[in-house]
Amino acid sequence: MIKKISFGVLIFSVSLLAASAQEIDVRERYEGLNALVGPNTFFDNHLTGFILYELDSGWVHFEKNSHMNFIPASTTKLFTFYASLMVLRDRTNTFRYVEKGDEITIWGSGDPSWKYNILPQPKIEDFLSKYKKVNFSSSNWKDEAFGYGWQWDDYYYAYSAERSPFPMYGNIVMFRNVNRTPQATIPAFANSVKTFEINSPTVRRDFHSNTFYYNPRTYTNPGPMLPFVTSAELTAQLLRDVLKKPVELVDLELPSTAKIFNGGDIKPLWKEMMQESDNFIAEQILLMVSDQLFGELNSERAIDYVKKTYLRDLPDDPKWVDGSGLSRHNLVTPRSMITLMEKIDKAMPRDQLLQLLPQGGINGTLKNNYKAPRPYIFAKTGTISNNHALVGIIKTDSGRHHAFAFLNNNYLNKASEIRREMEKVLLYIKANY
Repeated sequence: MIKKISFGVLIFSVSLLAASAQEIDVRERYEGLNALVGPNTFFDNHLTGFILYELDSGWVHFEKNSHMNFIPASTTKLFTFYASLMVLRDRTNTFRYVEKGDEITIWGSGDPSWKYNILPQPKIEDFLSKYKKVNFSSSNWKDEAFGYGWQWDDYYYAYSAERSPFPMYGNIVMFRNVNRTPQATIPAFANSVKTFEINSPTVRRDFHSNTFYYNPRTYTNPGPMLPFVTSAELTAQLLRDVLKKPVELVDLELPSTAKIFNGGDIKPLWKEMMQESDNFIAEQILLMVSDQLFGELNSERAIDYVKKTYLRDLPDDPKWVDGSGLSRHNLVTPRSMITLMEKIDKAMPRDQLLQLLPQGGINGTLKNNYKAPRPYIFAKTGTISNNHALVGIIKTDSGRHHAFAFLNNNYLNKASEIRREMEKVLLYIKANY
């Protein structure tokens, strides 16, 4: 009996020592992380929110300002990704249609793929080849070309291409330098190029129209890619040019009996949106979500539905206003971003998620950052002037996977300085957690 009691005491003592050692280890790791991101550090010069969450144990290791709202920039695309994962599953909705003899009437469903050469191409021409006439209606378009809160002076840049129901060419046009004269890659704009006297090596677009200007004396650069002004009339014209058959613009309501043409696998769109942070694809994916839910293209309505259903249990209600994160009206807390990451992690195999996200030092927007012998950062970036965010998964040396949200707002430093200090924090986590 004495031996048994002594052995029990020994086991209890060892357990106490192990627990005590674990407590010390947890405290030391916390203090080490706090010394990098806590009070009186670089991250006290501006508004910073940070949270580290172990995915498999559900343990919050560290948080700073995780309850406060931040501008998430392009990490907003994680909301769009999750919405499409829940609603669209694995297919794209390209257009809806009704057949009548040798005619077909189509309504766009938002698919950004057709003639956008960075994406696999849906076989639209093959499908429409059997019809003598195509009618196009935009009656299901219930949105605006620009998102709420987008900056007006971004109209000139490819990252701010307009949204539309049936996009073609990514809603951008490029120019070739042919004998020092810009030549549009889209035939519809062949006669839209004019000259002006402003000293510019490239082509510029008029603010309100699809008139493009260049200076014959200074023009040397065939770029840049320029967004064009979208309209139902232009879509009909582009369809005529490509299909080589009559296309009539009509005003017909979309019937509930309309069939759906699915363009293909949505995964290439996800990859381009997540890794290259393509704003146009993100916005159009959100419109496809709306099409699937309501049979109309209304991003605000889609956001409201997703928030009230799939995101109703977030710790804090986000202000989510567009698909891409171009708008500064988007606001979200770090702890809500962590909950979102946990939802995404549960909705798809983790290895697939890690392949979709940009990998530090390997690809996408993280190709030149967070380099290591083996990638340890798998995360979506977000950057607009004076704001930088990184949300995703970190794989530590111990083999554990932690979700993290690192949001920085209102700094006056260069974004490269912010990333450099963030890397110090993430390297510490990699080695110690």
